[in-house]
Amino acid sequence: MSTRTTVAPNDLRAFWMPFTANRQFKSAPRMLVSAEGMHYTSADGRQILDGTAGLWCVNAGHKRPKIVKAIQEQAEELDYAPAFQMGHPKVFELANRLVDLAPEPFEHAFFTNSGSESVETALKIALAYHRAKGEGQRFRLIGRERGYHGVNFGGISVGGIVPNRKMFGTLLTGVDHLPHTHDLARNAWTRGQPEHGAELADELERIVGLHGPETVAAVIVEPMAGSTGVLMPPKGYLERLRAITKKYGILLIFDEVITGFGRLGAPFAAEYFDVMPDMIVCAKGLTNGVIPMGAVLTTAEIHDAFMQGPEHMIELFHGYTYSGNPMACAAGLGTLETYADEGLLTRAAELGPYWEDALHSLKGLPNVIDIRNMGLIGAIELEPIAGAPTQRAFSAFLKAYEKGCLIRTTGDIIALSPPLIIEKAHIDQLIGTLADVLKGLE
Repeated sequence: MSTRTTVAPNDLRAFWMPFTANRQFKSAPRMLVSAEGMHYTSADGRQILDGTAGLWCVNAGHKRPKIVKAIQEQAEELDYAPAFQMGHPKVFELANRLVDLAPEPFEHAFFTNSGSESVETALKIALAYHRAKGEGQRFRLIGRERGYHGVNFGGISVGGIVPNRKMFGTLLTGVDHLPHTHDLARNAWTRGQPEHGAELADELERIVGLHGPETVAAVIVEPMAGSTGVLMPPKGYLERLRAITKKYGILLIFDEVITGFGRLGAPFAAEYFDVMPDMIVCAKGLTNGVIPMGAVLTTAEIHDAFMQGPEHMIELFHGYTYSGNPMACAAGLGTLETYADEGLLTRAAELGPYWEDALHSLKGLPNVIDIRNMGLIGAIELEPIAGAPTQRAFSAFLKAYEKGCLIRTTGDIIALSPPLIIEKAHIDQLIGTLADVLKGLE
């Protein structure tokens, strides 16, 4: 066995970075070495304002004392416990806390290690549920164009982001897609939900009719699509999806990996929009991004359909080595306690109007063709450079980092989702920096 250690911490050769322009990064690395509150510290000692909550996940801000303490104490008490045929107290405590926080229909939580795994789990539960109910012919899954549901095979099959799909073969069979809801011609410069587009949900009727409703197991959508560029659901759209799925006995799954845990101003988007799906997929903000963890929330009806047959038999042949990992559970409990102590799950509703006005103040700057927002999330869409898509937004990302702000880009869209602890002064700094960046872009 080799005992060689890394000679220098800045040797960048071995790490194949995810969703990254590896060659560009390694030619000019952007290294973050510590974080606290609203800021990262870069390797060159600069304070970087976090305008993205890490990757949509650090909702309570960085280095929060109760989360840190919970992890430290858990490491000393119980580092790991198997989840198959065994349990530990904190996983049951976290599940109880989670379903207490969720809207009323949700009574059970199945733990995973990421949003991607939560999506796979929800899709498998949907298929197995129909089989348990004697409707095994329901095998079709319906996603949406521009949808993002993680990067595992089920997730990219129901997802609709082309670069995430096109390199990986035929994917799952029996999958179809609804049209996306982005309509710049009618809905540009929208504050909150767009007025136009509810009728796009009616496309589900056509898809169901094409395949036969008796073959469709589930529809999965992000109530507000995040990673594709922050696409808001038109007024009435989610309600129509819910009505159509109920009409045909199809399960509706909300992917709330981004919208869960206060991003829109309520604990979950299902509550914010007052539309209740059959399952909620979550991750990211569950542990504040500190330790990987995800969950699928289900109704009692779905859970109880599996609780049949001999009691000594496994009801669902699915799970992960790290499902309900003690360290992750401790981080989750510390996170939920921090949210509760500081009222963070509704803070986006309080700060939303200030955030909205600040964001829309960028209207009229060069190359800005749309701005949209909801809760503490926003998007600035830029006119692409002819023949060089994504380049303009990526240049904005680099320039913002140079000026001390971390933003996220997808295509030619700048996406913002700051920690929920953000103050008005931080909003002013973030938007002011972006204004300077946008004025200087070619």
